[in-house]
Amino acid sequence: MSTADALNAEIAQQTDILNELRLQNTDPAALDTAKKKLGELKRNLAMVNKAAALGTNGTSAGMPESSREKDASKKRERLLLKTAKGTRDYGPAEMYCREHIERIVKDVFTTYGGACLDTPVFERKDVLAGKYGEDQKLIFDLMDQGGEQLALRYDHTVPLARYIAMSGATTQGKIWQLGKVYRRDNPVMSKGRMREFMQADLDIVGTWDPMIPDAEIVSLLCTILSKLDVGEFTIKINHRKILDGIFEVCGVPSEKIRTISSAVDKLDKLPWLDVKKEMTEEKGLSPDVADRIGEYVKHKGGPSLLHQLKSDQTLMSNVSAKQGVQDMDLLFTLLKAYSVIDKISFDLSLARGLDYYTGIIYEAIIEASAPPGFSPANTVTSPSATDGAASQLKKKPKKSKAEDAQEEEEIDESQVGVGSIAAGGRYDNLVGMFTSAAAGDGKKGASLPCIGVSIGLDRIFSVLWPKWVETGMRSKETMAYVMAAGDGLLEERIKLAQELRGAGIKTDFLAKKKPKLPAQFAAAEKDEVPFDIILGADELKEGLVTVKEQKWEFVDGKKAKVQSADQGVKVQRDELVDWLKKTPTYLNWSSGRLI
Repeated sequence: MSTADALNAEIAQQTDILNELRLQNTDPAALDTAKKKLGELKRNLAMVNKAAALGTNGTSAGMPESSREKDASKKRERLLLKTAKGTRDYGPAEMYCREHIERIVKDVFTTYGGACLDTPVFERKDVLAGKYGEDQKLIFDLMDQGGEQLALRYDHTVPLARYIAMSGATTQGKIWQLGKVYRRDNPVMSKGRMREFMQADLDIVGTWDPMIPDAEIVSLLCTILSKLDVGEFTIKINHRKILDGIFEVCGVPSEKIRTISSAVDKLDKLPWLDVKKEMTEEKGLSPDVADRIGEYVKHKGGPSLLHQLKSDQTLMSNVSAKQGVQDMDLLFTLLKAYSVIDKISFDLSLARGLDYYTGIIYEAIIEASAPPGFSPANTVTSPSATDGAASQLKKKPKKSKAEDAQEEEEIDESQVGVGSIAAGGRYDNLVGMFTSAAAGDGKKGASLPCIGVSIGLDRIFSVLWPKWVETGMRSKETMAYVMAAGDGLLEERIKLAQELRGAGIKTDFLAKKKPKLPAQFAAAEKDEVPFDIILGADELKEGLVTVKEQKWEFVDGKKAKVQSADQGVKVQRDELVDWLKKTPTYLNWSSGRLI
């Protein structure tokens, strides 16, 4: 029987295979076979663990105690090579795609006038506590570090507010951040939903005229998503004051408003009946109140929905709702000026679960956001239309912790959506929470209004990477590969490579003294380098180099270099840089396209 470590590795590998088969909609028989093999591996692991606990493992049964201890020590020395749950490595080709995404995001941030900020990846735990509502449990705590209780940052928003409070709440302007954040969530790796993930934020800090920063943020988000080519997208928008007003006129007790808001926020992935059940059975809300909420949150649209809300006298008698409707009216006027109104959906079911939001809230969704077969449009109005989705999303019977740990590895990723790819909102009181807490004795500290957006780069990557591969994008930045025909010409190769690098042309060469030409061509082909620059002793005496441009094509769905009898073109050595910079390949390099 295999050791526990080996079985764990096999289980991880078989789990990956099973998830891949699910994503490919493989024949059910093949799926059953893969599931049976995974189940058999887990049973074997359970037997090994049980035998080890009893001291009767086949490798140590009958051995003297000292021999068993020595054997166990040897086993402990073995290392299971895998990343931690909810994390992953990105290879060079994937990183090239990710860097392309980051470049676009950073470029738009700076185009809109943003300045960069970097904060620590971990914070004092009391800085993060009490800011995330029901998601508080997802914070990664760190052990006591020299007298400080610490935790990994959950987002960029709270660290930014802490930074502003430390500066005396005098910061004004646009601030962007890009870095990793951490959440102890149940990961869905293929959809970019992980425990360690990259977020890019831009926040507008300070007191400005009403709704101008809000519209600016929405415009910035639309610009980024359009440049990233994520496909058709929609920005769902709501207002916390409208939502709170709806809850109040429907009869939700004030102490339940935040928890009910968290339940409503699940309407993008659960049918109304499940959300209503959570509100009534788990959170103690009256069914009549829940039904009244349902009549409101089924509405979505544009400016016409605003007119409908204005004609609702009951709702307009609520001060909070009335202020929210006035804000949205002004926002729509500004979004028309930004020419992005066609991307907007005013959605009364959007709630956003975080406690610190005070004004407009929004999230960006694409076709892949919702679970397959699930239609958010039908979540309230037609429960029967979501029966199929509901059955897919039903909670399983409660199991023991050991069984649950095994089940987490078997998430059917083909039935999970990417979720929103960006989200944010206005949070006018968060800075004041920090300054007041720092002042102590119940004193009220200085506050500063803020609004921002967080963009999930890993979720965007999970959407763009398949397209990146299918459309033949590059996997590396290298543009030129310097080669030698004949005697190696190492010093000449180094000198030319340095000259090209100095001119801004990314260049490489084979680190061998006298490499054979086929080996150099193979190395350049592996890195998908478009320009092979070949040095020859005779050509160098004449002040020439040979440039051979390589091209790629799709063969059976995979990238392959086009085979050509072309021997290249002779270029004057001192004109090489200018010659390369005039080529279409160089001029279109920023597109990342190879084919």
